Amino acid sequence: MTAESTAKKLDTAQAPSGAPGRKHLASGKHVAMRLWDVAPGGEAPAARRDYETVGFVIGGRAELHIEGQVIQLRPGDSWVVPKGAEHAYRILERFQAVEATAPPAPSVPRDELSAASG
Repeated sequence: MTAESTAKKLDTAQAPSGAPGRKHLASGKHVAMRLWDVAPGGEAPAARRDYETVGFVIGGRAELHIEGQVIQLRPGDSWVVPKGAEHAYRILERFQAVEATAPPAPSVPRDELSAASG
């Protein structure tokens, strides 16, 4: 069996943390996941990423500010942020979501990486 054909499991309790309320989940060769559980009032400066992001809202509400648009995110909604698109999130209610990035975003706190790169 090769490393590419071996199943992997990551317990959320053991997952590395990113910015407050964010955990880096399983990451493969072509995709990575992150869990959000963020308190209201959170905002991050606009950023552009070198990967595409898709997400699904489990609970709460947030706004996705992307390329001049404001998209309301509520439970049951999913979203896409294309690679290179300028975007930011504004958390309105405790926000719980899962997102995936392709190619995988770095497993070190990517939120810190964006602050360093501007």
